[in-house]
Amino acid sequence: MHTIASNLWFWFGFLAFILAMLALDLGVFHREAHEVRPREAALWTALWVALALLFALLLRIFEPPGTALTFLTGYVLEESLSADNIFVIALIFAYFGVPKRAHHRVLFYGILGALVLRGAFIAVGALLLARFDWVLYVFGALLVFTGVRMGVQGEQEEFDGERNLAVRLTRRFVPMTPHYDDARFFTVENARRLATPLLLVLVLVEITDLAFAIDSIPAIFGVTRDPFLVFTSNVFAILGLRSLFFLLASVIDRFHLLRYGLSLILTFIGVKMLADHWVQVPIGLSLTVILTVLAASVAASLIWPRRAADG
Repeated sequence: MHTIASNLWFWFGFLAFILAMLALDLGVFHREAHEVRPREAALWTALWVALALLFALLLRIFEPPGTALTFLTGYVLEESLSADNIFVIALIFAYFGVPKRAHHRVLFYGILGALVLRGAFIAVGALLLARFDWVLYVFGALLVFTGVRMGVQGEQEEFDGERNLAVRLTRRFVPMTPHYDDARFFTVENARRLATPLLLVLVLVEITDLAFAIDSIPAIFGVTRDPFLVFTSNVFAILGLRSLFFLLASVIDRFHLLRYGLSLILTFIGVKMLADHWVQVPIGLSLTVILTVLAASVAASLIWPRRAADG
């Protein structure tokens, strides 16, 4: 079967584009630390969605039928799963009282780390699936377990930094000041170079993405085994996560039933992977299921607000 993963020019071109966009983001539009307003966040979100759709259009033109739809399915899946990530990051920022001017800097470097980590995860996952077919069933079982557990647990627990192992280890081994210094990760106090709490927050953001990658990477392999489509759909979702955070962070708690929708989506993808040998689910049907469940959970959250649901 033809796969664009075998064409190195696709890889080089895509990576060059991503590096150029990141350089433009940090070096031009966000050279000075500032609070990202909803209007700016909405424009960046629209830009990343438009770029993802343009990329899908190019796949539709230059690649075999179904490639673009597969990419879009993976992109929508990864973008929807990132909603839980946004909620956790918002809890971390609130717990440590991170200045709003520093939010973009933390998320920017957090996303750089996420790109490297997810790239490594995807490479390992693709290698395992290529050599051992049974790994697909392990991934499927993991997703079903995660989906059921997410549905049973319900809403995300509050973040408790004092009990968090990563927080305690970082504070133990990294000399740190309790004071912020604008958007800097390090500062100098009494002739000593110390880390600011912003570095601790960055560590937690990276660990958070690593935890979510354990679910999202197997999920995307349930849509396609093409490493290029897996990587590109992940990258577009990750790059859009930052602007999506600024757009939704203040209202994400209103979508209190979204977690149950994500639970159903993960379970669906897991069952799809487990039944892959016997039942071939069309990619169009997978995309329809994901979009329907996502829209239904968001609509239900708005129709039945948290007070009504809790009461």
